Amino acid sequence: MRGPLTYLYCCSYEGENVHDPNPIDVAAQASGEPTFREVGVGPWSQTHPGEPRPDDASSPNYDIRFDSTLLDEGDRRNVLDRYRYWTVAAIKADLDSRGRHDFEVAVENWTHDFNIGSMVRTANAFQARRVHIVGPHKWNRKGALMTELYQHVENHPSITELVECWKLRIAGEIAAAQSQAAAIAFHMRGSAAATDGTSGTAPNTSETMAQLEALDAKIAELQAARVIALDIIPGAVPMETYHFPKRCLMLFGAEGPGLSEKALELADDVVYISQFGSVRSINAGAAAAVSMHAWIAQHAAPHA
Repeated sequence: MRGPLTYLYCCSYEGENVHDPNPIDVAAQASGEPTFREVGVGPWSQTHPGEPRPDDASSPNYDIRFDSTLLDEGDRRNVLDRYRYWTVAAIKADLDSRGRHDFEVAVENWTHDFNIGSMVRTANAFQARRVHIVGPHKWNRKGALMTELYQHVENHPSITELVECWKLRIAGEIAAAQSQAAAIAFHMRGSAAATDGTSGTAPNTSETMAQLEALDAKIAELQAARVIALDIIPGAVPMETYHFPKRCLMLFGAEGPGLSEKALELADDVVYISQFGSVRSINAGAAAAVSMHAWIAQHAAPHA
């Protein structure tokens, strides 16, 4: 005897058999597509036949950054080609030495949102200085695709603790820069006095003046640092007209509820992404990507 579900799957609707393949599916299968390019590289012995391995200490091209297992098996990771066969630690150190960008991102983890992994991956792509996870220590790493390994990721029990720590870090950097500037100025006065034995009128070297100007600019950037909440609430300003400060902490909430009340309370500015469709908001991971790229467009866009 056929039950209701059996009947449902066996019957047809308006003369169409539900088991007939969709013509689009048939045409797609016959198209011969897709053909994807190969990602990554194979074992070192295949890609560099006859060449000494860079993990061999006796080799002329020995390099401690290379990973022996990856040299043996190949490297199919989602990394730039210049990092092929490198260890995770070597890649992270190289990103640090090249200089990370001056924005930081924080994600509230109260709902264990699946978008957090995507946000971390985007933070890596745009070289965020740090990534902060607020709330429970465990977070959904699936969308990160291991990119968290190359980032400086910090955990915080609350948004209050995060903002306090971030502001103290900024204050510490300001104090350090001011101390450096004062030391340079003191040295300049001492050198001038030693030159003419009076109040000091020796010409300042261009190098020293450049150091002072750079420190003054750094201090100004740090003093202008702000905490920016990304959410759609009354009083928020559109991202398209907002100028991101060079040093900033961007706060992102969970899919659905958005940022917590405390996060909105502690933010210096609240910014939203202008939208023109029927939905109230876009995916949280997409919103984070748009926001980070807006900072890049203002402060780190490549020159033509």
